[in-house]
Amino acid sequence: MSNRPSWEEYFMEIASLVSTRATCLRRKVGAIIVKDRHILSTGYNGPPKGTPHCDEIGGCMREKLKVPSGERMELSRAVHAEQNAIIQAAKLGINIEGSDMYVTNQPCFICAKMIINAGIKKIFIKEGYPDKNAEEILKEAGVELIQLNK
Repeated sequence: MSNRPSWEEYFMEIASLVSTRATCLRRKVGAIIVKDRHILSTGYNGPPKGTPHCDEIGGCMREKLKVPSGERMELSRAVHAEQNAIIQAAKLGINIEGSDMYVTNQPCFICAKMIINAGIKKIFIKEGYPDKNAEEILKEAGVELIQLNK
């Protein structure tokens, strides 16, 4: 018997490695977009390109305002990992229609809507996230949300 990881384990490990590049002080998230067992794009959470990271401007605004996890996402300086993976594919002209996404945390409501419109069909997650609205809209759109290693 081989100790080879399954494809799902393999891609989730890569998403976890991608998350190590994240600069968010609250949560480090990594995402990869995969089609036909090929990685098309990666993303991690951090501020927009060319702008300072939160640790360079005195900390996390949401932390300072005591905003609970999963709420008031518009206050975050970070572009989410899922968003960055979709943006990177678009910048490179890569068609992600019909692909899968592996992400270390369940997408938020904003990312869920972007994932649906990007044509991603399955999302594999490592950990949950307190956003029932995201789960509901993904289900309505027929996008599978699969938690690995429960």
